[in-house]
Order: sequence, then structure tokens, then C-alpha cells
Amino acid sequence: MAVIDDHNLFRAGVVELLESARNIEVVGEGASGVEAITLAHDSSPDVMLLDVEMPGPGAPATVRRVREASSSTRVVILTMHDDPEIVRALVEAGASGYLLKSAGRSELLAAVESAAQSEDAVLIAVSRRTATTFGRPPDSAARLVSAREVEVLELLASGTSNRDIARTLYISDGTVKRHLANIYAKLAVGSRLAAVRKGIEMGVIANPFGDERNDKRP
Repeated sequence: MAVIDDHNLFRAGVVELLESARNIEVVGEGASGVEAITLAHDSSPDVMLLDVEMPGPGAPATVRRVREASSSTRVVILTMHDDPEIVRALVEAGASGYLLKSAGRSELLAAVESAAQSEDAVLIAVSRRTATTFGRPPDSAARLVSAREVEVLELLASGTSNRDIARTLYISDGTVKRHLANIYAKLAVGSRLAAVRKGIEMGVIANPFGDERNDKRP
């Protein structure tokens, strides 16, 4: 068992909870997508609990790379994000479970047990609203990305840092990170540059450099 979350106190609480259960041994912890991939390669835990919003290549890419590093490792997402498109993106990437951080002890242990015992089963514990929309065909990316996320994406395209995005939009650095996590999941990308490229390709944002390639002659 491994637990990956960049909030140290929360991670410590989850580890303590898991170790209080019978037949669960936590063999590693981490605070980033890169550490998750390294743990999968080095330790091949049966189950890995993974947060969505962490430093690294982005949650969908992290899930795929963990599975590539250790095909026997089942990834269970433990997050505060209750969004059907994020659930869809992570399940498609290979996650074996999706659980909200508001879940209780029994739900968490059930998700871990389900992932450990069944290769094909996927346990999803989300709100009724998300559950009822999860099976519907996805809308276009332009409709999936919220107005605020478009603003963040446009600032990304202009090369703005997270701190300056926060100042421009009068939001916290943590809120910027949450918006980026949502954007990465909805566009199925793992980096700022890829998000900008995908956003331009799908018409979510305009190309900040324009499309003109004509030579300008004196």
C-alpha cells in the first residue's frame, strides 16, 4: 500500500488509518506525481492512493505512468474534486477507484479492498449528481471548461506564472492549482504547455500569437 498526497498532515492521517486495519501495510509515501511513479517502480505496491492536485505531470498522466511502472499496482484516487469529467478522465487513464476525501473510514477501506481483490472492478464513490452524469457522452471541451478555467488557460497561454495568475484573478495560489488540476483532467493533458496547445486546438481559447504567417515586406 502507498499513499501519495502533498498535504502532509492529511497523508499522515490516512496512513495511520490504513495501518490500524488488519492486512494492510503501508510500504511508501509521497507528495508528488514523480514520487508516485518512483514508488511504483521501486516497490510495486498492491494499491496506491493518489490525490488529483499535486506537483508533477498531472493526475491522468501519473496514473498511466504508475501503471506502466507497475502493472500490478491498482490506483485509487482520493480527492476533493467531485466532477464527472475528472472521474471519467482518471478511470480512462487506468484508475481502479475514485473516492472523495469526505468519505468515511469504512468507505476508504472498502475502496482499497475492492482495488486489491479485483483487477477489473472500478469502485466510484461520488455525489449523486456526479454519478448520474458520469455515464453520459462527454460534451465538447469548450463546454466542459468553466469560464474561470478559460481565464486561467488564457493567462497560461500568455506565459503567466501561477502566482501572477492568482494576483490577476484575485484568487489564492491554491485555487489556481485546483483550476489547473481540473483543466488538465478535462483536456486529458499533463502539463501547462500541453493544456495551452490542446485548448487552442479545440477552440477553448484563441491562439495568442494569431494565425498570420505572411511575410511582411518593406
